[in-house]
Amino acid sequence: MTLVPSAISTDGQSDETIRQLLTTTRRIALVGASAKPWRASHGVMRFLLGHGFDVTPVNPELAGQSLHGRIVVARLADAAPLDMVDVFRNSSHVGALVDEAIRLGANSIWMQLGVVDQEAASRARAAGLTVVMDRCPVIEDRRLHLFGASSSAIEAASH
Repeated sequence: MTLVPSAISTDGQSDETIRQLLTTTRRIALVGASAKPWRASHGVMRFLLGHGFDVTPVNPELAGQSLHGRIVVARLADAAPLDMVDVFRNSSHVGALVDEAIRLGANSIWMQLGVVDQEAASRARAAGLTVVMDRCPVIEDRRLHLFGASSSAIEAASH
C-alpha cells in the first residue's frame, strides 16, 4: 500500500498526528463556546460530546449557564485538568491562551479554521504541546474517517 502525503497545512501536522490527537484526547476546554446554534463552536461542541469527549465550554459571558448539558466556565483555568484547548477566538487572543494552556499542563492546542498565530504556536511547541492551526475537528473526522458513519449524521445536525 502506498501512502499519499497529505497536502501541506498551516500547522505542518501529518494526518497521523491529527488521527492520534483526535483518538487519544479526552478532556477538552472549548474556548469561545457559544449558545447560538448557528455558530461553529456550538456545532463542534455537540460533535465532540457526541463522540465521547469530555468538553468544558469556556466563555465568561455565559459562565454558569448550561450548554449541551455542560456548565460553562468563565476562565480556562476553571476547565482544568485538560488535555486540549480548542480555540474559537480571534487570532489576536491566542497568545495568552497558549501561555495559559502551557501553565495548566495541556497536551495540545487546537486553533479552529481561520485562527493562526505562528509565534504562539512556536511557544507551545517549545513547551511540548502539539499544535493544530486553521483546522476543524469535524472536517478532519470527515476527511480521515475517524469516528465512523455516525459522524455525518451528527455533523449534519450541527449545521
